[in-house]
Amino acid sequence: MKTAIITGGAGFLGSHLCDKLLSEGMKVVCIDNLLTGNIENISHLFLNENFSFVKHDVTNFIHIPGKVEYILHFASPASPNDYLNYPIQTLKVGSLGTHKALGLAKEKGARFLLASTSEVYGDPLIHPQDENYWGNVNSVGPRGVYDEAKRFAESLTMAYHRYHGVDTRIVRIFNTFGPRMRLNDGRALPAFISQALKNEPLSVFGDGSQTRSFCYVDDMIEGIFSLLMSDEVYPVNIGNPEEISITGFAKEIIELTGSKSEIVSFPLPEDDPKVRQPDISKAKKVLGWEPKFTRREGLRLTIDAVINAKVTL
Repeated sequence: MKTAIITGGAGFLGSHLCDKLLSEGMKVVCIDNLLTGNIENISHLFLNENFSFVKHDVTNFIHIPGKVEYILHFASPASPNDYLNYPIQTLKVGSLGTHKALGLAKEKGARFLLASTSEVYGDPLIHPQDENYWGNVNSVGPRGVYDEAKRFAESLTMAYHRYHGVDTRIVRIFNTFGPRMRLNDGRALPAFISQALKNEPLSVFGDGSQTRSFCYVDDMIEGIFSLLMSDEVYPVNIGNPEEISITGFAKEIIELTGSKSEIVSFPLPEDDPKVRQPDISKAKKVLGWEPKFTRREGLRLTIDAVINAKVTL
């Protein structure tokens, strides 16, 4: 039985990856310091003999005994509220944490997968964004702590691949939603659902013309797993190219929840991307992957889960 380590495994995507790798017959070691992760995301796994949890800050030396075949580095604050509240921790986990996780991969001879982000493209000057675009990032702006941490992490990952021969993968994750995503994490989708279900005004920043593309979590996890099992070393976009304006999205949430909410406008945050849409041509060609859920299908599942209180967003 193969063993996988998932850093940040108590987070939104990390916990779903724990489920996925266990279902694929692996032993899973979840490492998380619970800064932004939630123990409730993995509590259902504690009786599984193939699952173990280690509370640890991966910016410190990581020691896991025994053979390890896969290391998936997902530890990082990942929402605006998180990385603006924890800027130093975000930079440290992207740099020191990635260094420690790569060092462990080198020691174990394990395959390493880095969770990068569409934020490496910054406020993009090309649209949609493909993997060959180098981005437009303000390194000294408030969002730079996340953007540059992930850009550095990508560079470090490739350095370990080239210099030490570590078997590496890099996934650039676009906006993802579904069960276990926190309602108060500062992103548009959970905020809109929370506000709509309480019939509160939906907070749209700027004029609402900026666009986003939202991927349902089940599709994202399948894409990440496909990349992990592939031979592709260079970054791959995983996301749903179904693009929508923020105002259009707010209206869609109101419609799907049957809410009486209105839409109110607030100033646009500094360096907030005007557009975001993945070009997934590479994922289709190299991985044979594309999303199966439409945005509306995923939203219905997510809203139903919140209303029925079967899961925590």
